[in-house]
Amino acid sequence: MDLKKYITIVPDWPKPGIQFKDITTLMDNGDAYRYATDQIVEYAREREIDLIVGPEARGFIIGCPVAYSLGVGFAPVRKEGKLPREVARVEYGLEYGKDVLTIHKDAIKPGQRVLITDDLLATGGTIEATIKLVQELGGVVAGIAFLIELTYLDGRSKLDDFDILTLMKY
Repeated sequence: MDLKKYITIVPDWPKPGIQFKDITTLMDNGDAYRYATDQIVEYAREREIDLIVGPEARGFIIGCPVAYSLGVGFAPVRKEGKLPREVARVEYGLEYGKDVLTIHKDAIKPGQRVLITDDLLATGGTIEATIKLVQELGGVVAGIAFLIELTYLDGRSKLDDFDILTLMKY
């Protein structure tokens, strides 16, 4: 299935010059969403995944149906102040400043094979921070899966040591 047919390109959003890749038109098509999810599920099965981890909010949208299909758990990575129990945290750089991601300290057991999921690989900063959290808790990043990769932003270069699946490249 050509998943690009289900992505809507929104010109000049959120600012002039950006060609935003809107995944909601893929998600609202049951066949396309199922196909994309099934591709990631197959990738995860080949890697014998124990747990799915995804950063908010679109990592949830991608990761939760994969976790459900595999019969494994899902651990959310959230912005600081959003998780109610003791957390591990990592600060990471943004284009204009810094942000913090957190995960519950008991979300990952040492040695668990983790698949990180998100909608988009752009500069790689969010996923790089998520990897640090997984590793800090003793998890093994067995793979990373995205719907879309923006190759011109070269986020993959930050992830050289990891196996990556992307379903669409722009």
